[in-house]
Amino acid sequence: MARTGALDDRGAASARTYPPRSAVLGWVLFDWAAQPYFSLITTFVFAPYFATHVASNPATGQSLWGFATAAAGLVIAIMSPVLGAIADAGGRRKPWIAAFGTLLVIGSSIMWIGKPGDPSVILPLLIAFGIATIGVEFATVFNNAMMPTLVPPEKIGRLSGTGWATGYIGGILSLVIVLGFLAANADTGKTLFGFTPLFGLDPATHEGDRITGPLTGLWFMIFVLPMFLLTPDVAAKKPALGAVREGLRELRETLTSLPGNPVMATFLIANMVYTDALVALFAFGGIYAAGTFGWHTIQIGTFGILLAFSGTIGAWLGGKLDDLFGPKKVIAGSMIILLAAIAAILSIDRDTLFFVVKVAPPVPGGGLFAAPAEKAYLALGFLIGMAAGPLQAASRTLLIRLAPKDRITQYFGLFALSGKVTSFMAPLVVSIVTAVTMSQKAGMAVLIVFFLAGLALLSRVQTARA
Repeated sequence: MARTGALDDRGAASARTYPPRSAVLGWVLFDWAAQPYFSLITTFVFAPYFATHVASNPATGQSLWGFATAAAGLVIAIMSPVLGAIADAGGRRKPWIAAFGTLLVIGSSIMWIGKPGDPSVILPLLIAFGIATIGVEFATVFNNAMMPTLVPPEKIGRLSGTGWATGYIGGILSLVIVLGFLAANADTGKTLFGFTPLFGLDPATHEGDRITGPLTGLWFMIFVLPMFLLTPDVAAKKPALGAVREGLRELRETLTSLPGNPVMATFLIANMVYTDALVALFAFGGIYAAGTFGWHTIQIGTFGILLAFSGTIGAWLGGKLDDLFGPKKVIAGSMIILLAAIAAILSIDRDTLFFVVKVAPPVPGGGLFAAPAEKAYLALGFLIGMAAGPLQAASRTLLIRLAPKDRITQYFGLFALSGKVTSFMAPLVVSIVTAVTMSQKAGMAVLIVFFLAGLALLSRVQTARA
């Protein structure tokens, strides 16, 4: 049954009709479909594998991966608001999701070629990573823009939080499948669950790590279908060519008027800074652990499951807190937690806690996360997961509260722009500092500056409850 209610654009009561719960479920499953790309490829399995086994050394791998992330971010930054404006003028969002989802599938599937120790595959891998990243990020822009048509304004926070939480659960399941059944320890030949890898995947050539690319593409194709089948699209407004002209005209108007809307402008700049830091934190978190503790796929993947589990709790709880206290407070609280966690991570080495406390370092065959420093890193990862989900979910609900309803995709394009226009900057700075100092810790320290700047800018965003 369709639902009604909420407020119109002027705050007056309206009898707007919303689609049935099946439409909401279909939309939520997009996050489930897309999340394995971030869990398996960019954070916990393929990126650390690339840094430690494909690149010549972890510092070089972290630097190369950062440059590729930066290049993809620059493309996304330039194109997101343009495509958003065209979509708002044309109306429909699903064709764009299909097109960019195809790029995600193609790019991630190519990553199977990443054989260990083969320098010839480095450039093709980085190009494939860039293509897939562009695809998943653009598809997300158009999926986000569907939110205001699905639920009343007072439920946007819960919808956003539920989407992120569902995505994290999908990420957990994908990690369990890879670690438990596909990726094996090169020494023992067994997976985390003690099995021989399915499909005859060879541990010696890290086929269990490389299969994450094709698996991510297949996962997306299967689980994005409910969104296409159940979630209604906005009706087409203009033919394609007319939508391009109208969209570009509206984008010019929006950009021209943005200086006259200081609240939105300040939020977009704040989002630009702290999202940049968050992207870099996830991009390099697994790589940093691989270089610091010598973790391989099973350790990093298990760490990823813990982080995704805490992210699920955090996103669900953050959605509740968003509706109760407003998204700005949720974002600020999340950043404070992330700042504390990063500072603590930088105080940990293989044999040191908090700069001065000497502990026993990890030893080969010493058990999973047996060393005190590894346990501390796990605890900090749990905090990062708890904060990251609410930060991202509350950011998109704050955008919805601030943006004109008739240009929501366009503003989500600007939102993606603000999250990507310098998304090459934090990975680039981390990569440069890492390359110059040959220290992963020095590179990661850059993120503290980004989060502090984002928090200062957010404090200047004045909001009113819907």
